[in-house]
Amino acid sequence: MAKVVAVNISTKTGVIKKPVESAHLVEKLGIEGDAHAGNWHRQVSLLDQASVDKMTALGVEGLTPGIFAENITTEGIALHALPIGTRLRVGETELEVTQIGKECHAHCQVYQQVGMCIMPTEGIFTIVIRGGEIRAGDAIEVLNGVRAAVITLSDKGAAGLREDKSGPALVEALRGHALVTEHFVIPDEFDQIKAELCRLADSGNLDLILTTGGTGLAPRDVTPEATLAVVERLAPGIPEAMRAESRKITDRAMLSRAQAGVRGRTLIVNLPGSPKGAVECLQVFLPVLAHAVETLRGEAYECARP
Repeated sequence: MAKVVAVNISTKTGVIKKPVESAHLVEKLGIEGDAHAGNWHRQVSLLDQASVDKMTALGVEGLTPGIFAENITTEGIALHALPIGTRLRVGETELEVTQIGKECHAHCQVYQQVGMCIMPTEGIFTIVIRGGEIRAGDAIEVLNGVRAAVITLSDKGAAGLREDKSGPALVEALRGHALVTEHFVIPDEFDQIKAELCRLADSGNLDLILTTGGTGLAPRDVTPEATLAVVERLAPGIPEAMRAESRKITDRAMLSRAQAGVRGRTLIVNLPGSPKGAVECLQVFLPVLAHAVETLRGEAYECARP
């Protein structure tokens, strides 16, 4: 479960924030008494402990909550992977993500004391939609994050002759990146695969559909053909990138016929059938998942780096 590790405030901008027992969030303003509160788009900042741990692993010492000037230090949620517009329930409050990262001010107090900063790439900023009290230990829930489904394509799996390990591995790999609302196994039947892809994409309830299995050269491997039959626009860069990275691990990656494309506002991505291969390929795609969803939802239009 994602939760609040610490709540931190300061009365001046550009300085380290100090943990407090609790804080009051004010709708459309921010944290009462904090220097960043105001009628703007960066009222409350958040940074996950996993991001702080990356700095610790590099030898940076003394990284206490608030040292990166974050208002809320979290645990168990990939904040930087959330699309703009995502709403978070934090305790009794509600926040909306407005910005991922920010420009690092090289001469601020934080940079001088730490020597580097993780906020520019992995910190997020929010506005307060619903106010209330927050404190360490409060649960964090993603209200409208990336919504995904995972389909395992396997004749033996569907018949109960083989345990599905790839599907659960993908569900676990998506934890903190997307909410998996459906996960099931069906046989390698073209019409059935096509029907399920259409059903899920046309429901309007999903941003992402991942398939695992049926991407090779075997006669029953028809997942790419079923995918091509339902998508309206191709996204060839995704499978190209996955094949390129997988090729560094195994020569057999060049035999993959995986496809990716868009139907309506849902992205469909084919992944290999092995648990290891499926997760490795997903890891290639995860860094751009949030931006892909933002673009599909009409919330972002530029793909160039800022």
